[in-house]
Amino acid sequence: MMRKTVLCILAFLLPLSMAAHQLSSPDGKYTITIEGMTYGLTFNNKVVVEHGLLGVDIDNRLFESALAVPRGVHENWCSDLTLESVDSMESVDTTWTPLYGENRQVRDHYNQLVLHYEKGSNGQGAISEGYDKRKYYAMDIVVRAYDEGIAFRYHFPETSNGLFLHVTGEQTSFRMPDGTMAWYEEWAQGPYDKRPLKGEWFESERPLLLQTSDGLYVALLEASMKDYARGKFKLKQENELQIAMYSSADIISPYDTPWRVVMAAEKAVDLINHKDLILNLNSERDMQHDWSWVRPGKAFRSGKLTKEGIMQSIDYCAQFGFDYVELDAGWYGPEGRVSSDATAVAASRDFTMPDICQYAKSKGIGVWVYVNQRALYQQLDKLLPLYQQWGVSGIKFGFVQIGNQQWSTWLHDAVAKCVRYHIMVDIHDEYRPTGLSRTYPNVLTQEGIRGNEEMPDATHNVLLPFTRYLCGPADYTLCYFNGRVKNTKGHQLAMAAVYYSPLQFYFWYDNPFVDKGEAELQFWKDCPTVFDESIALDGIPGEYIVQARRAGSEWFVGAMTNTEERTINIPTDFLPKGRYQVELYNDDSTLTTRTKVAVKHMTVKSGKPITLTLQSSGGAALHFKSII
Repeated sequence: MMRKTVLCILAFLLPLSMAAHQLSSPDGKYTITIEGMTYGLTFNNKVVVEHGLLGVDIDNRLFESALAVPRGVHENWCSDLTLESVDSMESVDTTWTPLYGENRQVRDHYNQLVLHYEKGSNGQGAISEGYDKRKYYAMDIVVRAYDEGIAFRYHFPETSNGLFLHVTGEQTSFRMPDGTMAWYEEWAQGPYDKRPLKGEWFESERPLLLQTSDGLYVALLEASMKDYARGKFKLKQENELQIAMYSSADIISPYDTPWRVVMAAEKAVDLINHKDLILNLNSERDMQHDWSWVRPGKAFRSGKLTKEGIMQSIDYCAQFGFDYVELDAGWYGPEGRVSSDATAVAASRDFTMPDICQYAKSKGIGVWVYVNQRALYQQLDKLLPLYQQWGVSGIKFGFVQIGNQQWSTWLHDAVAKCVRYHIMVDIHDEYRPTGLSRTYPNVLTQEGIRGNEEMPDATHNVLLPFTRYLCGPADYTLCYFNGRVKNTKGHQLAMAAVYYSPLQFYFWYDNPFVDKGEAELQFWKDCPTVFDESIALDGIPGEYIVQARRAGSEWFVGAMTNTEERTINIPTDFLPKGRYQVELYNDDSTLTTRTKVAVKHMTVKSGKPITLTLQSSGGAALHFKSII
C-alpha cells in the first residue's frame, strides 16, 4: 500500500516556527491565528473555528525516485519542513468593475500574510550531503483577511527543476464549537437536511452553511478551483469537518491550490451581502480583450424542435421581451451516444441552424444550443468555429463530468476556447461555481442547484440564497404555469429579483405561449438579469428572504416565505431619500383569476416600511420608481 504523508504548514523547530502568527481583517472583526500546524479563527470575539489543521497529503515516491532524491526523504515530510520567513503584512484596497454582475463596483480590501517554508534537514530526517532542498521542496501558505471573511491557500513556488507533486488529499480541517448545526447536502441538486456535526455523514456539498450554538452563521466555501480536484466536506470526527477531495491531483510548481474560505455573520443576510468575496479571490478578465459580445439576458426554451415551433418561439421571445431562444436536447440527435454528432441538425428535423439563427437575428433574438459533453469532448474544436459561422450566441453544456482534476481542467479549458469564438456558456448539471466568471465572463451561469427541474418546496427555495447562491449565479429554470410547481405564483414571480442569474430562463416546463397577458408578468418583463447594486434586506435560512436590487434608478424587490404564512416588514431605508411609485404584486386567494396575483399601485416615502402578508409557500414582488 502506498503511504500518504503530510506536507505540514509549520514546524516546531525554530523560534520563528514556534511563534503564533496573527492576521486580522481591516475592520478588526476577523482574526486568524496560526501556530504550529494548526489555526484558530474568531469573528467579533466569537469562536468560528476552534481548531483547524493545515496541510496537504502528498505521496511523491514515484517522482522522488525519478529525481534520485535520497531514500527516506519522502517518509516524513513534517520532520524537516521549516518556516524560513514570514512576509510583512500587506494591505490592499482597490475597486474593480465587473463586466456585469450583482453590483456595478466591487471593493477588494484585505490584509495578507505569506508564510514561506522549505524542506531540509532538522536533525531528525537527515538528507544526503550535497542535496539541494530548494531545488525540490518549497511551499507557502497565503492568508487573506477581508471584512467579508478569511481565505487561505497553499502555494508551491517555482523551483529550478519544476517541482512535481502528487497531491492525494488535504489535512485542512475546521473544528467547530459544540452544538454547531449544518445544512447538509450530498450532491449539488440534492435536498438539504439540517443536522449536527455528528452521526451519519458522508460528504456535504459546498458552500456549507453552519450555525453555531451562540447563533453565529458560518459558511465554508471554495474559490478559484480551475485545474484541481473538487473539494467537499467530510466529518472527520464529532464537530470537526475536513476537506474531502474528489480524487488526487498532479501539479507542477509554480502552483496555487484553490482558496479555502470561511465567512461568518451575526445576521444570515450579511453572508449574502458579502459574497463578492468569492469573485475577489479569482483573477481578473483579460482587460485587453473585447468582451462586448457577452450579453446577459432572458431566455426561453423552444418547446417544439420543429421549424414552425422554433419560429413561433422566436416570435414569442420578441413579443415578451426575451433576449434568447434555446434549443434543448434532441436537436442534433441522441445526445448520450458516442456516435452523436453536434455539427449538424438531425436528419429527422425540418430546419437548418443557419436559417434559425438568421430568423432570430432579424427579430433581435440570439440563439443558444444544448450540447451534451459527450459531443463537446469529441468535437469541440470543430463545433466552435462552426457555431460562430452559424451565428450561435451560446452553448449550454449538458451532463458535464465534474470532480476530478482531469474533468475540471477540461471544462475550464473548454470555456477558454469558447472565448476565442465569442461563444457564451451555461454549464449544466452538478457543476458548482467558484468565481471563475470573473476571469471568463462568457460563463453567464450554471446549474448545480435543485431548481424547477425537481420542483422543490418553498422551504428549500428560501434556503438557497443562504447556501448555493453564495458561490455564484445559478440556472434555476423558473416555471410559472406548470401544474407541478408546489408554490404560489407570487413566490415564483419574486424569484426574478431573489435568484441571481445573468442568463435567466423563464417558463421552464411551461407549454409555449401559455400566458394570457397576466398583469403580474410585467415584473418579469421589467426586472433585468444583472444589476448595479444588490442588498439582501432581511431573512432567515429556510424561513424567508427579502432581496433588493437596483438597475439604474429603479429598484426591484423580491420577498419569499417557506411553507408558513408570514407577515413581514420590508424596510425602505435602502432607497435614496424621496418618494417612489411602487408596483406591488402579491398573492390574493380571493381573486377569481387563474393566477390569483393582485396588482397594486402605491406611493411610498423612503424610510417607511411596507408591511406585507405572504401566503403559505408564497411571495411578493415590488418595483420602485423614483418620483421626481
